[in-house]
Amino acid sequence: MKLLRTIRLDLSDTFVFDRAAEAGEWAVSGAFVYWNTDASKLEGKPRASFRGGFLGVQSFGWSTLVQIVDAETADRKNVIEVLAHQLVRSFGAPDLKAARVAAEEEVSFTESLCGHPADTLVAVRRTYDDGEIREMFRTLQPRGGPKPFRAFSFLEVEDEVGNPDEKVNLVGLAEEKRK
Repeated sequence: MKLLRTIRLDLSDTFVFDRAAEAGEWAVSGAFVYWNTDASKLEGKPRASFRGGFLGVQSFGWSTLVQIVDAETADRKNVIEVLAHQLVRSFGAPDLKAARVAAEEEVSFTESLCGHPADTLVAVRRTYDDGEIREMFRTLQPRGGPKPFRAFSFLEVEDEVGNPDEKVNLVGLAEEKRK
């Protein structure tokens, strides 16, 4: 089986998001964090995590990229258990039994994203349209075949969707972090 782990190619997640996930932690989509939010009104770092973050299960921090990795049954059970506890603690799930059901659904969805070879990177783009959250996922693979991952050496290879006029001001985000 395959699951997702956060990956950090540089330090940008630490200033793009309120809380960055630790590198190498298990991850899920995390869209459920915004289920009761009018995402069209989000600004700044919460908007960044909504639009392009995967949720690290242990830290409840965000990661721009995740990596598809091979996992064992015990890993899957651990992800469900940790996520269930987080759902009780952070989202008011009524009890662990109900939280486990929700965590199981989230992990099953995560598994559905892992139909590519291990080590493939995945990015997400979320939008809020007509009162609904929509997610688009794309895979990233190194140019010229497998080799060690380095920042800025990736080529988008499938499911390329988005607004070509949309730009991210990384310098502005870094200045915001310093404030």
